[in-house]
Amino acid sequence: MRKNFLFLLGSLTGMGLTLLVTGPQSEHWIARAKAAASAADTYSQLNLFGEVFERVRADYVEKPDDSSLVEGAINGMVTSLDPHSRYMNDKAWHEMQETTSGEFGGLGIEETMEDGLVKVVAPIDDTPAAKAGILSGDLITQIDDEAVQGLSLEQAVNKMKGAVNTKTHLKIVRKGKDAPLDVTLTREIIRVRPVRFHTEGGDIGYIRITSFNEQTTDGLHKAVADINKEIPQDKLAGYVVDLRNNPGGLLDQAVSVSSTFMPRGEVVSTRGRNPEETQRFTAHGGDLTKGKPLVVLINGGSASASEIVAGALHDHKRATLIGTRSFGKGSVQTIIPLGAGNGALALTTARYFTPSGRSIQAQGITPDIEILQNVPDELKGRADIRGEASMRGHLSAEGAEQTGSQSYVPPDEKDDKALHAAYNLLRGITVNADVQPTPPAPKSSVPN
Repeated sequence: MRKNFLFLLGSLTGMGLTLLVTGPQSEHWIARAKAAASAADTYSQLNLFGEVFERVRADYVEKPDDSSLVEGAINGMVTSLDPHSRYMNDKAWHEMQETTSGEFGGLGIEETMEDGLVKVVAPIDDTPAAKAGILSGDLITQIDDEAVQGLSLEQAVNKMKGAVNTKTHLKIVRKGKDAPLDVTLTREIIRVRPVRFHTEGGDIGYIRITSFNEQTTDGLHKAVADINKEIPQDKLAGYVVDLRNNPGGLLDQAVSVSSTFMPRGEVVSTRGRNPEETQRFTAHGGDLTKGKPLVVLINGGSASASEIVAGALHDHKRATLIGTRSFGKGSVQTIIPLGAGNGALALTTARYFTPSGRSIQAQGITPDIEILQNVPDELKGRADIRGEASMRGHLSAEGAEQTGSQSYVPPDEKDDKALHAAYNLLRGITVNADVQPTPPAPKSSVPN
């Protein structure tokens, strides 16, 4: 009590003295008074935390584990900031490093947290999740009959991982379905092959990028080289780069992927709390496609690094964008290791901006040509993804927020309207978007 009283007395004395001085000294005393008041409030809150911690240790019905209490408190603090900041204990930190390296054990789901549940951003191609029909936007409510509510994202992900050939049971809430879905999957070693390609009609190179991990740029360079071997330059009409349902990944890979198609220029800038922390990332290495026409496909599941690439190529007039509005994740998470055995902190430290200065946060990127797919009757009502703007606690947009965009991609290429529009555009055939703009997805409640 005496310490708090002295802080209060000091601040009141300083405030009184400001009436007797003028100029810079006045500002100095005001600043000191504000700093003292802020420090007093912070120490008071920390004292409150310490008191609650001791009460729980002493009086909880069962003896709690101190480290679990601290980890829970840290998780609560960090997850209250925004949907993408999180604390990883040492085990989760090592598992994340495995994931970004491109090989890990599990089900093959890119996920985030929404309203306390695990939300599927996108299933990874050719994994147990994709083969079982799990879709973007699905909400996982139970893992092996244990409720997800109350778990952190890392805890939920860890429960879905396990030994190869073991089974896990998921309960899924899907928009448009009256009852939850029960899905049983067999775990596999997930070897993420982030780049796939083929040639189309002897004149177009199709490249699909499914994620941005440490192998993405090398895979892309190989794809471009192999396409150039199959199609002579005088016959090559251009490239289609498919970023649909790509949830993102490493920032440096987004920059190097953009550099594959751009000879020079800014790719993305990041701006943090302080103006002097602005960073700019520019293209390097030259355009490996030698200026050939480029179409980029995006949709509601294209997020983060995908939006960086699409935004850069669009702003430099290097590519035409076809599809539906992207997810709208325009924030940068910095991984901060916390010392041996203490894990790491993934902390949102900046927003990113396209070369023209546009923020993607909670707005997404709107394609030049919007094409809606024909959705099968059994999937209608669940072909849209609600996007960043619908996530609780998301960073606010710098303009009008946009939610809801179609994320369905037909499994058979012959039914893929956006892909055929891209082929036609590269071949000089007029492309008309004979559909209405994507309407915002209606808000829906999450069952308990």
